[in-house]
Amino acid sequence: MTAAGKHQASRPLGRRLERAGIRDVAAAAGVSITTVSDALNGKGRLPDATRRHVREVADRLGYRPSAAARTLRTGRSGLIGLTVTTYGEEPFTFTEFAYFAEMARAATSAALARGYALVILPASSRHDVWGNVALDGTVVIDPSDHDPVVTELVRQGVPVVSDGRPAGSLPVHAWVDNDHEEAVLGILDHLAAAGARRIGLLTGTSTDTYTRLSTTAYLEWCQRVGQEPVYEAYPAHDPCAGAVAADRLLARPDRPDAVYGLFDPNGTDLLAAARRYGLRVPDDLLLVCCSESGGYAGTDPPITTLSLQPRRIGTAVVQLLIDAIERTEGIGPAHPVQQVMPTELIIRASSQRRPHRTTVSPPRGPARGE
Repeated sequence: MTAAGKHQASRPLGRRLERAGIRDVAAAAGVSITTVSDALNGKGRLPDATRRHVREVADRLGYRPSAAARTLRTGRSGLIGLTVTTYGEEPFTFTEFAYFAEMARAATSAALARGYALVILPASSRHDVWGNVALDGTVVIDPSDHDPVVTELVRQGVPVVSDGRPAGSLPVHAWVDNDHEEAVLGILDHLAAAGARRIGLLTGTSTDTYTRLSTTAYLEWCQRVGQEPVYEAYPAHDPCAGAVAADRLLARPDRPDAVYGLFDPNGTDLLAAARRYGLRVPDDLLLVCCSESGGYAGTDPPITTLSLQPRRIGTAVVQLLIDAIERTEGIGPAHPVQQVMPTELIIRASSQRRPHRTTVSPPRGPARGE
């Protein structure tokens, strides 16, 4: 007998632990099997307390629905997609950015809790790529105007939920987004209160609503306070272009004394550009950027960031998508469900101008020859 076999034979022969089934959950919760099924699948007209009770019992027992049984029973694959389509064929690896990584992590957990698996799909507008995976539904992040992938998926009867408010009449089943106008106005007012007199903007060239609404809010704020807009736009998927745009902004003859950057790398891009031009942050230049990266707490100086709460958004979009998948007569694309999430401004040293220090010179002695 081999060592491996000996080791295997020496193990105590105990009863194999069996996974709890739907009958076990029904017995423990004191309800019928049908009630358990409806509670876990979001169906039926059950009181919220009953639905919550059943789910708590199922969690306690470690119950997980059988994917194979569900597929046979419902015809669903148990797979939902997640992608960014805004950049078309561009090689945009969106999971490298902190927002998308946090959002995808939360979405994955939310999907697993409901018995689904999340599939990250490439940012491609080719319909045949999407046809290779049997998806029950898809989450699309920041779809562009007239997004062909969204239109085609909906035409095929695949529910689509958008992370980002869709423009125009894009036929999504639901969307979750932040109040970008309110967030930008709050940042601009914060910078103005810190002493900024000419606030600039780094923005993008894409047509997604995040970029469009944020830029529009900035332009309207400038008009309201009587400031000439000072901004530079670049393709947000190109990090090198962001650094160039930051340099252009600080090289302008009407150089701003404060800047808000809409995208994740803008904070470090602007900080590097400021050093090249001999500008001190925050004394000469106030900085804020939109990012979920904790690295900005350790820059010199630490940079103020706007958080869009991607974990809350990731959880919400998946819940809405699975509800749409499992709803027997769902709300159609003409009546999308809408959820608006709050943002959080994390104020650090880069947007807080230091108070001016008053230096008292020592009394001067008499000049020579006096």
